Amino acid sequence: MDIHPLLIVDGANVVGSRPDGWWHDRAGAAARLRDRLVPVAAAGVPPELPAPVEVVLVVEGAARDVPGVAGVRTVAAPGSGDDTIVDLVRDAPDRRRLVVTADRELRGRVGELGAEVYGPRWLPS
Repeated sequence: MDIHPLLIVDGANVVGSRPDGWWHDRAGAAARLRDRLVPVAAAGVPPELPAPVEVVLVVEGAARDVPGVAGVRTVAAPGSGDDTIVDLVRDAPDRRRLVVTADRELRGRVGELGAEVYGPRWLPS
């Protein structure tokens, strides 16, 4: 059993929560989000999430080819990003799982599986 918490970030939803022109370059916006998440792997998100943390960024659509980096693994959704996130939560039943999204339906789906859910503003900027 992996004792490190699993933090799953809904890339499309979190990127879309900030009106910074992301729609002009979705892959670039996803890469910027990925880079913002790197410190979370080592530092966590105090006080709710102590380090170390496994960070997974789920990407889809035009951002599907954004690669992972040290500290952040990317998972390219083959279809629905929401379905991929649910699968990741379901596949780690013995771990603490946290999902970052503002998507109401997704929040309900992963919550039913025992995941904690936080909104995009919860992440450090």
